[in-house]
Amino acid sequence: MWSRAGSSWICNTRRRLFTGGAPRRIVDEGDWLYSPEWWGSDSESEFNGNTVFRSVSDKGNGVVSVLAYPTSRPNKVHWPETEKWLQQRYGEIYPGHEESGNFKILGYQWRVLRFNDNTRQSTVKIMAAYRETEPGSICIMQQPQCVAIPYIKSMVSLGLSTIASSKYDLMAAVHGKKMMHILCIGHGGGSLPLFLASKIQGAVIHVVEIDPVVISASVQAMGFPAFSDMTPSGDHALLESNLINQVMWKGIHERLHLYEADAEKYVVENNNLYDIIFIDAYDGDDIFPNKLWDPHSPFLNSLSDRLHPKHGTIVVNLHADSNDFPQQLLPMGKYVSRVCKAYKDVLIGNGKSRCGVGFTISVPWVCNKSLVVSRGFVNRDGVMNALISNSGKVDHMLNLPFSCLQYIKRDLTLVE
Repeated sequence: MWSRAGSSWICNTRRRLFTGGAPRRIVDEGDWLYSPEWWGSDSESEFNGNTVFRSVSDKGNGVVSVLAYPTSRPNKVHWPETEKWLQQRYGEIYPGHEESGNFKILGYQWRVLRFNDNTRQSTVKIMAAYRETEPGSICIMQQPQCVAIPYIKSMVSLGLSTIASSKYDLMAAVHGKKMMHILCIGHGGGSLPLFLASKIQGAVIHVVEIDPVVISASVQAMGFPAFSDMTPSGDHALLESNLINQVMWKGIHERLHLYEADAEKYVVENNNLYDIIFIDAYDGDDIFPNKLWDPHSPFLNSLSDRLHPKHGTIVVNLHADSNDFPQQLLPMGKYVSRVCKAYKDVLIGNGKSRCGVGFTISVPWVCNKSLVVSRGFVNRDGVMNALISNSGKVDHMLNLPFSCLQYIKRDLTLVE
């Protein structure tokens, strides 16, 4: 979850994007410039979204809803390119039957997950399409390359730049030459795990979400691949991947494993070893549960056992301390320093000879911080230089639509 940092960013961002600097090679459809399209308004009806999902959670998230908003990108002139891409995918899976896979795009939308009709928990972009031979076979696909929320980009940028600075062969994982084991605690709309799975061919991602209503919202209304849904025994809930999943995801969905489980129970009972762990686990009251950061909790101590001992990296989304906003909007604020110290002490120790480092970075445009704890850093004084050096490599390796660097040079503070 996140809180917006104010309205002055709009004209400033437009000025930076359109009046200076070389254009980016890849268009970032999730650029913060487009946030007015999906942020919505309570007073201006033309910006209000249409509710496409609504249910009540009994896991502390209150009313869970998904609202749909129109999007300006991609322009309709580009839709035939995507239709041709889907046709080619179909031909690869069913050689000689290309004429049966004539796909048509219906359109694109922003889909916003909300808790209690207020908190914007997650935002994704979806594409709606159908096959001409089956006009009723409408499906929606989340656009994995479109990351709309700045703190998600911050988590990706910092997590991958950090592990690349820890003598981990990220290039081999990106090209599928080695497996990269990733754990995501907290699912939302699923944009983070889906982005990672689409960009890192060797990524095998386990996602843990306590609320079945949130899982239903992401699959039914936010275009997250249904085949990724897992049973408690560790099997796919769907026995076979259907045609649409195969055409649209082409194996990506088979490397995503979405579990309905309590994070503490999952971590305590699991024996998996993870290279990198992402945690974004706020509830409907915008609270980061105490058991997920208490230094004496079974969760945090078991999490230490799940993290790779040499290069293991954890990235946690936190609300930043701020005096500019009413405290009731930032209930996490007064606990940030305690959370950071708990993660650092449990995961890498608190002695002078410890190996590893903990630090926070502020997220642009929103009131969040990304906490990073890494076991791979030896030189605490060289953290920023290492991150800057490797951020460009990450950009190039993953062919990112955004620059990691802008999410790294943001008030780095070491956790003591």
